[in-house]
Parts: sequence; C-alpha cells; structure tokens
Amino acid sequence: MAVLKVLKYGEPGLRRRASPVGEVTPEIRAVIADMTETMYDEVGIGLAAPQVGISLRLIVIADEEGRGVQALLNPAVVEQGGETTGEEGCLSIPGVFAPVVRSAWVKVEARDVNAQPLAAVRRPVGLGDDGDDLVVAQERLERRQRKLGRAVEENLKARRRGGKRPRGDRLS
Repeated sequence: MAVLKVLKYGEPGLRRRASPVGEVTPEIRAVIADMTETMYDEVGIGLAAPQVGISLRLIVIADEEGRGVQALLNPAVVEQGGETTGEEGCLSIPGVFAPVVRSAWVKVEARDVNAQPLAAVRRPVGLGDDGDDLVVAQERLERRQRKLGRAVEENLKARRRGGKRPRGDRLS
C-alpha cells in the first residue's frame, strides 16, 4: 500500500470526467487499498479517486463508527432527503472548514469490491455525494471553494480586528 498525493483545488486532475470502473482487477483492489491508506493518512472520512489523480468512478468512505472502510464503485445517488448543516472540510481544500448545507440522507446504489450490487441509505460525505453524481464535479467544487474562501476571509478579518467570528453562511 502507498500514500497517494491528494490533488489540491485548481489542479487539472479534478476537472477530468471520471470513467466507470469495469472489472475489479488486482490493480483496482490496489488502488482501493492505496486510497484507504491515503484517506487515513490525511485524516479524512472519504476520498474520491479523482482527488488522487485517478479518473475512475470510485470512492472510499469510512463508516460512521470509524472502524472500517467501504469502497463504492460506480456510485449513484438515487434518492435523497432532508437537510442538515454541519462544519465540513475537503482533503482537496486543506485547512478550510465551514458550515455546509446538504441532504440529511442519501440512497446510494453502487457495486462493492466484489462487484456485487450495493444499495445503502447513509449520511452524505464529501463534495460530490449528495447530488446526482458522486464524482467530484469541478463546478460544485469551485462554487463551494468560493463560499468557503469567503467564510475563511471573513473569519480572518474578524480575528485581525479582534472581533467575534462571523456566523457561517449556508453553503450548498
């Protein structure tokens, strides 16, 4: 297993459209193992293959208890509902955390590492898994980055003035 380089906001690899995962080969299993190691090394709870420069529709997500990781191949959100706000960050935008509004739950259909169909209802994590496509979409990343950037700038300005931290804007 190896720790992979996580692409940062603005790097071209985040703009590439990801291809579906075909057969689960030893190479795909190695990518999953490397992504898992990278996610833990970066202290994340989810990582999409495009974030490490691999243009595949593949994500790894830590379970809610932090005891295991699930790989989702060719994931798609088929239902979503509710709304929740929580402070979040993204491994491709290091050190930036801000309130983000997203669906309270999503129903995801995917294949697991054994190529078996998988359907799960879960809390969404990451920039791309509460919409129609779990692939990190650059347009969404850019929109959230601008909002996160504004929130960080406001916080820094307030701290320099000795004022209170402004309330976070709703990010969606």
